[in-house]
Amino acid sequence: MRILFDLIQTIFISFFGGYVFHLLSLPLPWVLGSLTAVVLWQGFTQRKLYLPNSLKNGSLILLGAYFGLYFTLETFITIGPFLLPYLFLIALLILISIWLSIMVTKWISVDKVTSTFSSIPGGLTEMVVASESLHANSSYVTIFQTIRLLTVLFTVPPIMIALFSTDTETLIKDTYQATLTFEWSYSFYIFPIIVALILKDKVPAGIVVGPMLVVALLNIILGSIPPLPELLLIIAQICLGASLGINIHFSTLKEGGKYGFVYLTITLVLIIVSIGLGWILSKLTSLDLATALLSTAPGGLIEMVLIASQVGADPAIVSALQLTRILLIVTVVPIFLKWYFQKDR
Repeated sequence: MRILFDLIQTIFISFFGGYVFHLLSLPLPWVLGSLTAVVLWQGFTQRKLYLPNSLKNGSLILLGAYFGLYFTLETFITIGPFLLPYLFLIALLILISIWLSIMVTKWISVDKVTSTFSSIPGGLTEMVVASESLHANSSYVTIFQTIRLLTVLFTVPPIMIALFSTDTETLIKDTYQATLTFEWSYSFYIFPIIVALILKDKVPAGIVVGPMLVVALLNIILGSIPPLPELLLIIAQICLGASLGINIHFSTLKEGGKYGFVYLTITLVLIIVSIGLGWILSKLTSLDLATALLSTAPGGLIEMVLIASQVGADPAIVSALQLTRILLIVTVVPIFLKWYFQKDR
């Protein structure tokens, strides 16, 4: 009974926060609004909110499937020429983050391994797990990666909206044309759900990547599949924001307060660098500036693709390139860092 009450309370607070952000026309209102409301509620009331993993996983599957709807055969054909310059620029961004994180250890009492994993623009969970294998201070990595995540979430979307402002409300309404009435063709969404559940613990970001690729494939083979209802996407964003907010506590942010400003500064520098790299990418390729900037931004795949759909960028290309960045960071970077730090020792 207590769990049910906490769940209802979480849903109400998350919806309220998202709706307030929506009324204020803030970027990513349903994600950032629900996240902010949950963090503030837990912080000021000292009460832990609750959201089952099934709702979080369901929201990730829905968002992954939604991203897949943007993919066409032309997307896969056109993305090829972008990969080589993109990989070079992202490798440069990663090397700059490593260099900055090692440099600051000269003035603060944080070891190089912990500092490096705290600064790399990768997934919070993946960086914490990878840092443990190299005996870093995983609690510090969690704190500083949380600060990095919050900084990116609350700076990149407003910057992109300011640079490439469009009538987001009209754009969103034009994007979703489905209603909640059932069509037999909706049964195709069973396949991405199955694939997501299979890959969620086996592939980095598999619960998002799996349904995205399956829906993209179905969209190409069948010509098109019915779009997801707007209501479902809003619910998915609220659940995502709530799940992020539940894991962010005032105590965690206070604990990292001593050096938090250092890693916040590193994140801001990386955002500025990524904007410069995005501009270079747009000059080296035929990508428009908005798509290039969102592809190099050190943010989460989901958040960057949602912003792409609001500012007139190409969500499919942003999805593909951001996924490439995540896979590079999750698979190659830990191996490189392990070799580097063992050699350093």
